[in-house]
Parts: sequence; structure tokens; C-alpha cells
Amino acid sequence: MLNIPIVVAFVAGIVSFLSPCVLPIIPGFLAYLAGESSSGASKSSRSAIFLNSLFFVIGFSVVFAILGVLLNSVLSHAAYAVQDWLARIGGALIIFFGLYLMGFFKISFLEFDHKMRVGFGFRSRYLTSLAFGFAFAAGWTPCVGPILGGILGLAASAPGEAFYLLLSYAIGLGIPFLVVGALAARASSFINRYADKLEYVTKVFGAVLVVLGVLVFTQSLQLVANFDFVNNFLLNHNL
Repeated sequence: MLNIPIVVAFVAGIVSFLSPCVLPIIPGFLAYLAGESSSGASKSSRSAIFLNSLFFVIGFSVVFAILGVLLNSVLSHAAYAVQDWLARIGGALIIFFGLYLMGFFKISFLEFDHKMRVGFGFRSRYLTSLAFGFAFAAGWTPCVGPILGGILGLAASAPGEAFYLLLSYAIGLGIPFLVVGALAARASSFINRYADKLEYVTKVFGAVLVVLGVLVFTQSLQLVANFDFVNNFLLNHNL
């Protein structure tokens, strides 16, 4: 049986990476962490960028995994009535962030221009990349914040799956980072060519979040997850 929320969380991670205000600066940022040029063609440069990408991904994946464990520990033992309200609140949050991503309204504190900057460093660049991965998990940009907010709303509605949801999100976000780190200059060329079209990816995913939020709010998600939506609909309506 396909777990729809887990799949959505994984896709959310990919969409976070593809957000127009994230993707264009990623190759240069990873190269900066590695102390290399993103256009460098040497094998050692590519290896350094990839390894720093790996430590960066490990950093934010650890934070998301810990957050999932905390949500599971705090919310999974709540009474049924409380979990019912958590599902409704989580569904409303998912709808809210979905509508925001579709551009139906603006929120001033999510609209500021916030770029990735490295204001600290260790003797080892790998430790610097790891530390900045920790910081990245806080949602440094308005593109990541609403998408991650939707996934957190989903995790709050299903605390028993919070760890797997956030880990799936981290994997979806991390894989493209590793791909860009491995391809370096070629990835930069591809990104520059298609970056202006990526806003549509965010809007489409916003629509997906709205549909998911409605299903969570009405507690109908399990019908879809079981791939038995039609039969359940007919049985529930005596058809």
C-alpha cells in the first residue's frame, strides 16, 4: 500500500529545492562552502563540492529527523479527541500554505529577501558545511518556509508518522543537493536555463497541498491511501 503522505513529503523536499529563490544560488553556495569554483573542471574540485554537499545534507537531515522524533514523542500519546483537533488544525495549516504557494495572498514576513550567508567557519570545511546544514533546517527562505510548514502541519495531524514524514522530506530535499554537488558546472548551466520557469512547479505543488489539506481536515486521507476510494464512497452512500 502506497503511503500518500510520505510520497507528498518526499515531493515537497524536491519542490523546496526547485523553488525559484533557492535553486539559482545553490551551485555557487555549495562551491563556496567547499572553497572551490563551481565552474572548475578538475576532479578534485568536483570531489570537494560533492563531499561538502553531503555534509550539508547530513546536517539538515539530522535536524529534521530529530524534529520528527520530538513531534512523535509529544503528540502521539495525546487523547483521541486531541488528535482529532490536531488533524483539523494540521489540515487547515496545509490548506493555508498551499494557497500561499499558489499566490492567492501575500504575507509580509515571508516575503523578505533572505540569502544564504556563511557567517561562521571551522578549521574543517566539512564541519562548516555540516553546521550550515543545521542552520538551513530552520527554513532560511520564504520558499522553503511555506512548503516545510505544510509538511509540519501534516506531521501534526499524524504524529505517529512524523519521523518518517520529515525524514522523507529531508531525503527529497537532499538528493537534488547531491546531484548538483556531483555535476557542478553542468548543473549550473541547466539551472540558469530553466530557473525562470520553476515558479510554476511551486504553484502546482501548492494546489497539491490544498487538496491534501482538505483530505486531512475531513479525515478522508485514509480512503485515498488505501486505493479503495470508489468502493468506500459507494458503501458510505449505500450505492
